[in-house]
Amino acid sequence: MLRTRLTVGLLPLLLLFLVVCVYAVRTSQELGDSVEAIFARNFRSIEVVQEMRDAAAQMNAALGDARQNGSLAVARRKFDEHGARFKRALNDELIAQPAPEKAEMLNTLDAQLRAFDAAGSEALRLGSLGGLELLKRTGTSFFAVNRTLDVLLEWDHREIFGAEARMKARIDDSLRLLLAAMLLAVLLFFYLAWRMANSFLKPIQALTVSATALGAGDLEREVPVTSRDELGQLAQAFNAMAVHLRSYRDATVAKVLRTQRTMEATLTSTPEPVFVVARDGTHEVRNPAAEQLAMAPEFVHGFPPSLAEPLAHVLETGAHYLPTDYARVVTFRIARQDRHYLPRILAIGDKLTEFKGAAVILQDVTKFRLLDDAKTNLVGTVSHELKSPLTSLRMAVYLLVEQKIPGLTPTQQDLLETARDDADRLLRILDNLLDLARLEAGASSLDRTSVKIATLLGEVATEARGFIGPAGQTLDLEIEADLEDESVSVDGARIRHVFVNLLTNASKYSPPGGKIILGASVAPLGFIRFTVSDHGQGISAEVLPHIFDRFYRAPGQTKTGAGLGLAIAREIVVAHGGSIGGTSDPQRGTTFYFLLPR
Repeated sequence: MLRTRLTVGLLPLLLLFLVVCVYAVRTSQELGDSVEAIFARNFRSIEVVQEMRDAAAQMNAALGDARQNGSLAVARRKFDEHGARFKRALNDELIAQPAPEKAEMLNTLDAQLRAFDAAGSEALRLGSLGGLELLKRTGTSFFAVNRTLDVLLEWDHREIFGAEARMKARIDDSLRLLLAAMLLAVLLFFYLAWRMANSFLKPIQALTVSATALGAGDLEREVPVTSRDELGQLAQAFNAMAVHLRSYRDATVAKVLRTQRTMEATLTSTPEPVFVVARDGTHEVRNPAAEQLAMAPEFVHGFPPSLAEPLAHVLETGAHYLPTDYARVVTFRIARQDRHYLPRILAIGDKLTEFKGAAVILQDVTKFRLLDDAKTNLVGTVSHELKSPLTSLRMAVYLLVEQKIPGLTPTQQDLLETARDDADRLLRILDNLLDLARLEAGASSLDRTSVKIATLLGEVATEARGFIGPAGQTLDLEIEADLEDESVSVDGARIRHVFVNLLTNASKYSPPGGKIILGASVAPLGFIRFTVSDHGQGISAEVLPHIFDRFYRAPGQTKTGAGLGLAIAREIVVAHGGSIGGTSDPQRGTTFYFLLPR
């Protein structure tokens, strides 16, 4: 349909061009025919006049010959012959249907010819008898004929010049008409171009304006449909797209509003403080619990350092901050009560709104902290209260065993020794429990001293070989060259307790003939990595995450133990500002490591 509009729009220009071409061809043909007819007729007329002039001259010459030679018969024949030729030429001119003016001159010439012929015939008849009057009459007639012929010749020349002038005028008129047609064609071209441009550009401009408005979010703008061609179909398709976008926007807005209300209701009903923080640190959203907490003195200048530092790290790196131990708990006083919170900082980002920030969720662990403190206090109190009577019982059993009271049967002696060993084991468990309670409560201070790493590991190796050698195992010491003269600030007794615990476990779970490696190496970020590796049976992936939990024993474990050694080791390492962990491969053994700051 758009092609039809283009064709119809250019049709007037085509018709004008065809009309001009037809007019030019027709005018050229008419001019050609007219020139050909005029020149043919007028040149023929000139030839006839010249022939009549020649015939008249020959007739007059015949009369002259008759007067001079006296040969009347010959002169008579020539006079008649040329007279007949004159008449034929004159008849041809009359038959050609000349113009009235020329026809009148031809009739005059005919009368003059008859007068000349009559005078000449009479002169030839009388011969020498003709007088001067007859001679004068023949001469007068001849000159009249010649004068009329001159007039005819002049008239033919005028006709030729007139025809030339008329043709020139016709050509000038044709040129003016062609120039006017060219000017009209130019004007028609610009008019059609303007009209067609408007017919095409207006819908396109309307579509452009609507598309710009659509991009700016104005989905109510529609494109007017002004035709049924491809442009109209494009406008209809655009309007249909706008309708779908409006529907999608309305549905999205409703969904967003519903989600926003749900989120607001969720945040409002959440009893724990929730802060949504932008990348620059400004608070975007705070629930009522966060609003109440923000009134605490610690929040006068923003987040306290215990929250500001991990928040800054989360905003910078985009990594979540999800601590799990109570050492990261922050305490604030609210309504004259101390509340304990475990901070959870989540990095958030939205590509649609280009929002980047973090959500600070303070998990209220006050009840759990109180329960943990109560449990720790209970364990410490019970352990302390049990230690005294257990020590007395242990001393009594030792006395009975060492004094070897007479009358005891071998079975009774075995029972006493078993009671002695169990008393020793219970005492060790109570000591471990008391140690763990003091470490968790922070009541046990560290007696730090600077000791060389090589010296520390050498002393530990010497002590460990006392129980590794009898088990048929070997202990190798591996220290990086950079750490030969390096020192570390630690509580020597407690760090040795960590090493001995790890080496004891390595020996316990390694087969006879196995190799245990005690090593030290440089770790990133200014730490030293201490390792204890064995080639034992390894630890399964399901058990490995729980080995540092208190009282945890792996399912199916046949070795004795209370499950407190690794928990105490972890607390000692954490108290030194480090961390502890382990890796295991059932085919290669287990490696325990802990990091201490240099």
